[in-house]
Amino acid sequence: MKSLDVKVWGVRKRNTKKSSYDVRWIVAGNVFSDQFRTKGLADHYRSKLLRAAHAGEEFDTVTGLPDSMIEKAASTSWYAFALKYLAMKWPHTAPNTRSGINESLTAVTMALLDDRPGRPPEELIRKTLRNWGFVLPGPDDRDLPDDVASVLHWVSKASRPLADLGDAALARAVLDSLKLKLDGTAAAAETVRRKRRTLVNALHYAVDLGEFKENPITGIRWKKPKVAGEVDPRVVANPEQARSLLTAVSYVGGYGRARGRRLVGLFACMYYGAFRPAEVVGVTEADLKLPEAGWGTALLHRTRPTAGKQWTDSGETHDDRGLKNRPAEEVRPVPIPPQLVAILRQHLDVFGTAEDGRMFTNERGGVVGSSTYYRVWQEARLLALPPAAVASPLAARPYDLRHSALSTWLNSGVDATEVAERAGNSVEVLLSRYAKCIDGRQEVANRKIEELLREYE
Repeated sequence: MKSLDVKVWGVRKRNTKKSSYDVRWIVAGNVFSDQFRTKGLADHYRSKLLRAAHAGEEFDTVTGLPDSMIEKAASTSWYAFALKYLAMKWPHTAPNTRSGINESLTAVTMALLDDRPGRPPEELIRKTLRNWGFVLPGPDDRDLPDDVASVLHWVSKASRPLADLGDAALARAVLDSLKLKLDGTAAAAETVRRKRRTLVNALHYAVDLGEFKENPITGIRWKKPKVAGEVDPRVVANPEQARSLLTAVSYVGGYGRARGRRLVGLFACMYYGAFRPAEVVGVTEADLKLPEAGWGTALLHRTRPTAGKQWTDSGETHDDRGLKNRPAEEVRPVPIPPQLVAILRQHLDVFGTAEDGRMFTNERGGVVGSSTYYRVWQEARLLALPPAAVASPLAARPYDLRHSALSTWLNSGVDATEVAERAGNSVEVLLSRYAKCIDGRQEVANRKIEELLREYE
């Protein structure tokens, strides 16, 4: 049965812990409603209903939808397309990138769900998409628990059409939803930009598949949150502070258990050699030249970043890959100072290596996880620093040791090209990131200006 007896009500906010908005309308005396996570999405849906009613479209008395919206509902859904996109990207991306894509697709999918009957709790939908929906092998290629299959079936039916993203108002509302965390507070700028990048890339793929003539997101004037690209100078430890922190690491966990002692060399590599944490975790004895006196060399070619079993092809917690942003077989030679050579030689004498030659292991001999060395570092800060410094950003994360190393090299007058080569960065990235950490540049500039002015006195 069809009817033109249509009345669309306004948008109403629900009085619940999590913000949600209802759109209600009447078709032939029957009340229909739809629920939305943001007011922008609700307003967009209401405007579509109003346009259809004003255009004289017939509304279906069973679904409550106009013909144009029923036709769209039969087209490719966002969720079905997102699964295609994931299958295309997965084989060619690193495990941590896979996790980021998964998180982004989950966020967009949550913003593009209709409020169909039988809706599972928000947290359950999100958790199911993260752990089952956007992970390969996909839902259609493996056995699923009944409760998981039920949630994903609901998502597949509730997902809005991919074509809806062609509407600028809806696309903007989806982008705005990425700015919020689950508790309604603002998400970190880098997180928002990363999710937007994934959405833009996904819709480039949709263009390739012929779903759109052009990417509907790139044309939207939407203010991206600003990301701080420079290193905060407050995190940089001076040589005296760094030595105190390394000494404190050796006291963590007691002498016999050696929870901290076995990691002193790991942190020393970050400070004296500016190694990235994942590079240190993967370094082996064969990668090092450690003379009895003088400078040594590290030949870095391998990283073991913590990723998670569901993201790696091997099913292990740590990925095993080449250097960051480098061809798989590239080697980066890094000269290491006598202080680090001595620490590493002592480490080998006391702890030896793992069976595969790795320099650093956890207490069970396995790969050192980021949570393991992070906990040790936090305990060391409490031992090494006064309360005011502990409460400050000073060397708050192990990665700040690398920041401290590069800042120290630049401030000592080492040519930026040489520093960049040792660090595995480009000169442009190096100088832009550490601009605020290079001391004395103002004084040098002042002297040059003063000398120039004197010439004309």
